[in-house]
Amino acid sequence: MNKKILIVDDDPRNIFALKLTLKAKGYHIESSTMALEAIDMLKNIQDISVVLMDMMMPEMDGYEAIKIIRNTPEISQVSVIAVTAQAMPEDRQKCLDAGADDYVSKPINVDVLLTALEKLS
Repeated sequence: MNKKILIVDDDPRNIFALKLTLKAKGYHIESSTMALEAIDMLKNIQDISVVLMDMMMPEMDGYEAIKIIRNTPEISQVSVIAVTAQAMPEDRQKCLDAGADDYVSKPINVDVLLTALEKLS
């Protein structure tokens, strides 16, 4: 497996918890607390296969970040899982419409996240 995942979340505690969980499952983890930095990382780190994108961040939200990823040819193919505390059905659709491949609500259910990751392999 050894997939590399980029976790993008403005709360370092969320990154820390996810990193521990996913590392224990054999994933390699990169992380960023800002969307712009994450986009740069995607351009510079070749083997990231999935981005876990927090949708509600201060300087650039996940919706805008996903649009940039999808419109940037060299990184447009990376899989993106939207992660958000907003768990209404229309929020899921809004994330998918923005270009996310899947959606996981917070607090993150690890089994749901792992299933989403498996589907993208």
